Amino acid sequence: MKYVCDVCGWEYDEEQGSPENGIEPGTKWEDLPEDFACPLCGVGKDQFSQE
Repeated sequence: MKYVCDVCGWEYDEEQGSPENGIEPGTKWEDLPEDFACPLCGVGKDQFSQE
């Protein structure tokens, strides 16, 4: 699954994770911390849409 930031367009792909942000490949969206913020613009998980 992929999730896209509604504000800036940054994409989170569960298969790839985001190693540069400390998120291992294979990490599910629901397993990210509740206080996860977009690494580019800083908005919360509620500002992402499933792609």
